[in-house]
Amino acid sequence: MTTSDATATAPHRRLRRLGVVGAGTMGAGIAALAASAGIPVHLLDIAADGDDRDAITRGGLERTAKSKPAAFMSAAAMGRIAIGNTSDHLDRLAECDWVIEAIIERLDAKRDLYARLEDVLRPDAVVSTNTSSIRMQLLVEGRSEGFRRRFLGTHFFNPPRYLHLLELIPTPETDPDVLAFIRQVGERILGKGVVLANDEPGFIGNRVGVFGMVHAIHLMEELGLSVDDVDALTGELLGRPRSATFRTADLTGLDVLAAVAAELASATGEDFSLPDWVHGLIADGKLGEKTKAGFFTRGPGGDILVFDPKQGDYRERGRVDVPGFGQLRGLPLDERIAAARALPAPYGPFVTRLMDDTAAYAERLAPMIAHEPVDVDRALRWGFGWERGPLGIDDPGVSGAVVLAPLRADNVIEQSSDTTLFNLGDGVALLEFHTKMNAIGDGILRGMAAALARVERDGMAGLVIANEDARAFSAGANLGLIAMLAQEGDLDEVDLVVRRFQRGTTSLRYAPFPVVAAPAGLTLGGGAEVVLHADAVQAHAELYMGLVEVGVGLIPAGGGTKELIVRFMSDLAPYVEADPFEAVRRAFMVIAMAQTSTSADEARVLGFLRDRDRVSMNRDLLIADAKARVLDLAPDYVAPAPPTVTLLGDQALGNLRYAAFDMKEAGRISDHDVRIANELALIMTGGEGPPRMVTENELLDLERVSFLRLLGTRATRERIAHTLKTGKPLRN
Repeated sequence: MTTSDATATAPHRRLRRLGVVGAGTMGAGIAALAASAGIPVHLLDIAADGDDRDAITRGGLERTAKSKPAAFMSAAAMGRIAIGNTSDHLDRLAECDWVIEAIIERLDAKRDLYARLEDVLRPDAVVSTNTSSIRMQLLVEGRSEGFRRRFLGTHFFNPPRYLHLLELIPTPETDPDVLAFIRQVGERILGKGVVLANDEPGFIGNRVGVFGMVHAIHLMEELGLSVDDVDALTGELLGRPRSATFRTADLTGLDVLAAVAAELASATGEDFSLPDWVHGLIADGKLGEKTKAGFFTRGPGGDILVFDPKQGDYRERGRVDVPGFGQLRGLPLDERIAAARALPAPYGPFVTRLMDDTAAYAERLAPMIAHEPVDVDRALRWGFGWERGPLGIDDPGVSGAVVLAPLRADNVIEQSSDTTLFNLGDGVALLEFHTKMNAIGDGILRGMAAALARVERDGMAGLVIANEDARAFSAGANLGLIAMLAQEGDLDEVDLVVRRFQRGTTSLRYAPFPVVAAPAGLTLGGGAEVVLHADAVQAHAELYMGLVEVGVGLIPAGGGTKELIVRFMSDLAPYVEADPFEAVRRAFMVIAMAQTSTSADEARVLGFLRDRDRVSMNRDLLIADAKARVLDLAPDYVAPAPPTVTLLGDQALGNLRYAAFDMKEAGRISDHDVRIANELALIMTGGEGPPRMVTENELLDLERVSFLRLLGTRATRERIAHTLKTGKPLRN
């Protein structure tokens, strides 16, 4: 490139630092999301009286740090936020490439802040507002042309970490480059699903979503249904969150719902009115989850009670009085909806009118509120958790995403009842699991073996292992099969099953081409062991990964115990003075305490992800990013050699046994937990005797023997049976 060419090229915008003004629930939540994505943040709020003028900002950040579910993806992320106040520290925002205003919903306050910002910010810094109700054209009145070109709405949904939707609301004056920059940051760095909304009241999500909630209440009263009837009909049955209508309102806050509804009614002239009994709950301070009472509360015994508008008080919850209603949730979505519409009155008519009226409303408003009709459906799916939007438009989401559904028609290489192997193009294959919660059994192991053989035979570049299930990459091994064989006393068959599992995971490591795992959501037990043996991992930021076998009285025997001890000892190898027992202790604690990450960042801290493993903030881009990782590794890929490791013997074994005894004495673990811990200690130290070098296969043998010994105990079989029956661990 010549000097003249470089000069002619527009500078590439980068987000090096973010400013957030307003440390309330939304502002601090946005700051936490950005910091979790690695972006340094200046967080400001108004100055407090007294010596600590940053107290308001500090308090907002501390409340966010304690929020449940967690707003931060790691403890380290909070350290990326610098706090201050708008009286003393507004000039700090001069360092920022983007400043988000998230202060009180008052036009005058926002305009005053913008006037001050215009004197401080760099001339290329983007300014946006997180308002949910005030129109953009009103906010920028009186500002310079340059400010107006760098201004837009960025409406995050609460909580920002977990709700995928980000509505961008440009004005006619917003610079297209600014819009493109914020869209890219939103999608790629913050991991959001971005829609473009017009500058209309409620934008897209709240305009249609709140209409649906209010209309459900109107229909409830008209058709004589109850609060719990409506929630039974408008949750998972229709492909919507379990919180449905009224439980969602409790989580949001009745006062918030009433305020948004009133704003929409005032701005649009449409009927967003709520019944008097709802306003009565608000007047009584029954605002939902935050006050422990709203549409629902808990009785003295802890049972959930529901508000009955006719009685004016709470009562026990009821059930929809239709035979077979509970079984409808097991049907595919289209069949569920059809069955719900066909329910006897008043239930079927309620569902039919709610869905048809909401669809008609969304269709009528789409040209007014959205740049594209598909963004209406995206907003309801990403912001309100609907499985399908009101217009029923299917789309791949973010640009560049790889979606498996369209590939199922023309790009299937091989398929079985438990797995499908796809051609992703460019010589990359993808293996998908599709058992319940992607639990790993013989079918998936056969599918893995077939996929590896096919990729090698066809000379493909490599393999991605990923699943589109939003809940789980894999919730673990098929525990039911193990329980059945143990009940029959057929430990020889269990031995064969474990050997097959170990061959399946280790074969991923030694394939002559790169294997990249792309886990998201629950990645537990055997699912974690599959990921641990991939050449590289492209993880979603929301990764809940752990070796949790101790909960069912077992130890990881699909190579997970082996992998952690080898991995942690290898990490210490370059440091000649390091104590190798620290690697043993670390692996022991991760498994013995069933430590599970609440994010990809935490998975890295726990050792499940390595330095070379990468994270995708946007779930929609995960498979595309994993494919790119395969293509990056493929040209000069050489499979690794099997590792050897020196196990430490007597002294390390004694230390681990004492640690287990100490936890038992402190009341932290049970007698059977001590038994499990001692089995782990035997694997990780090689048992009694001097230090000795062992191969990978010897470590796998130690795993398998301990697994079988534990399975032979009554306490372990009781844990397995309890978990299969209740879905919860038993501490016996």
